[in-house]
Amino acid sequence: MPRPGQVLGLVGTNGIGKSTALRILAGKLKPNLGRYESPPEWQEILTHFRGSELQNYFTKILEDNLKAIIKPQFVDRIPKAVKGQVMNIIRDRCEKEGKLEHYMNELDLLHIQDRDLEVLSGGELQRFAICSVAVQQADIYMFDEPSSYLDVRQRLKAALVIRSMVEGQHSSYCICVEHDLCVLDYLSDFICVLYGAPSAYGVVTMPFSVREGINIFLAGFVPTENLRFRQEELTFKLAQTADEMQLKDDTSANTYTYPSMTRTMVSTKDNETTQFKLHVQGGAFVNSEILCMLGENGTGKTTFIRMLANQLKSDELEAAEAADDHYEIAKASLQYDANVVSYKPQKIAPKFQGSVRALLHKRIKDSYTHPQFMTDVTKPLNLDDIIDQAVPNLSGGELQRVAIVLCLGKAADIYLIDEPSAYLDSEQRIIASKVIKRFILHSKKTAFVVEHDFIMATYLADRVIVYKGRPGVECTAQSPQSLLSGMNMFLKQLEITFRRDPTNFRPRINKLNSVKDTEQKSTGNYFFMDD
Repeated sequence: MPRPGQVLGLVGTNGIGKSTALRILAGKLKPNLGRYESPPEWQEILTHFRGSELQNYFTKILEDNLKAIIKPQFVDRIPKAVKGQVMNIIRDRCEKEGKLEHYMNELDLLHIQDRDLEVLSGGELQRFAICSVAVQQADIYMFDEPSSYLDVRQRLKAALVIRSMVEGQHSSYCICVEHDLCVLDYLSDFICVLYGAPSAYGVVTMPFSVREGINIFLAGFVPTENLRFRQEELTFKLAQTADEMQLKDDTSANTYTYPSMTRTMVSTKDNETTQFKLHVQGGAFVNSEILCMLGENGTGKTTFIRMLANQLKSDELEAAEAADDHYEIAKASLQYDANVVSYKPQKIAPKFQGSVRALLHKRIKDSYTHPQFMTDVTKPLNLDDIIDQAVPNLSGGELQRVAIVLCLGKAADIYLIDEPSAYLDSEQRIIASKVIKRFILHSKKTAFVVEHDFIMATYLADRVIVYKGRPGVECTAQSPQSLLSGMNMFLKQLEITFRRDPTNFRPRINKLNSVKDTEQKSTGNYFFMDD
């Protein structure tokens, strides 16, 4: 049950009823008390909740004393329903004196205020949706997955905007569904865990404190009910076993190097020509290693991935080829055979019409029938549940799991995985990162991963590549560096600090200007590896 003046976070797997719970609390859906055939009337519902906080809450909603607004989960559907320019729509909805500019600025919308909704990217639509809810005056604010499509900096900005909904004189209710556990931790005051069987039934626990709620979800055990809802607990122990350390020190590990490169991208939109320049500092990587790319949206992470996959040539290589200078061509080329690269793109648009099984058979027949691959990859990702469904009918999370399997199933030397956590729920994210980590370790290959979910990035990364510069204008990809120094450099740009939870070692963001935050900033330790 939400409380005025505090943010309630909801955490649970996909299909467990989080969005349904939001619609009921917004008064858009009538609770049927489990009677599907003969749904009860409101009077009966109120009698059912007699004596609880919910009775007062529903009574207020029925008397139209509470105004509720929901930020929908699927922001990419917004342009179909709403037409017009960003600023005009938000101005029409604004009911808070003098707050319009503030929220537009906080959510980085000022530079796109004159654009039409249909040309906005996913991240821009997400920020527009959060802003159009934030400027309205309401009693109940609901945010359904506000961090999808956003990069780390934008996620934290959005979290601060959502927190500001419950501050001030007018104490509102605020409920937030979120799969990025770091963001959920940062913006909530208390948490309800949802468990059950996806698409069958869901149960909501009593509210817990933030730390306790997330730890209960990860442990898969509710102590107050003495109930276990998941077989194994999810932990983030980064300590490597002796066995893994041995693999890392394997002298047979090949070292692949790439030179320092530059790539200029020119795009023309509405007769405006924009230029983006990416500088890459030369570096090297070895087998059985995962490199995580850390940077905001628009810093050229996907561009760099495509350069490593030989899909884009660097400016130096193009110039050398034009001059037919063999020495320069050799110097500017990648120092490895990049024909064998498996790439999972950020946007997954399936053209295949058949079933998932047919798709896997067609694309990765050898891996798909290999028992080791099935145990390591397909089983943990639960592909058996959707194996006979038609590919066009899959949900975002199901498509993402199929895409990860297809990417890992292709025999390659280098795996390039762009945002594997998009559309996955908190539980699937952790499983997916374990699958990717185990697969890369066992197959003795290298993976480059772009990831905005902080928990997933710290779990996956052996080393990191940090991006600096102005997004969309000019950026530099640093040479690969250790997880600790890379995270410190990246978090310093974002001005946030992390600590580790003593129970399951997950990274937790320190509240801004808290004692811990100030202390870590003064010593320059933005990220803690030790337990």
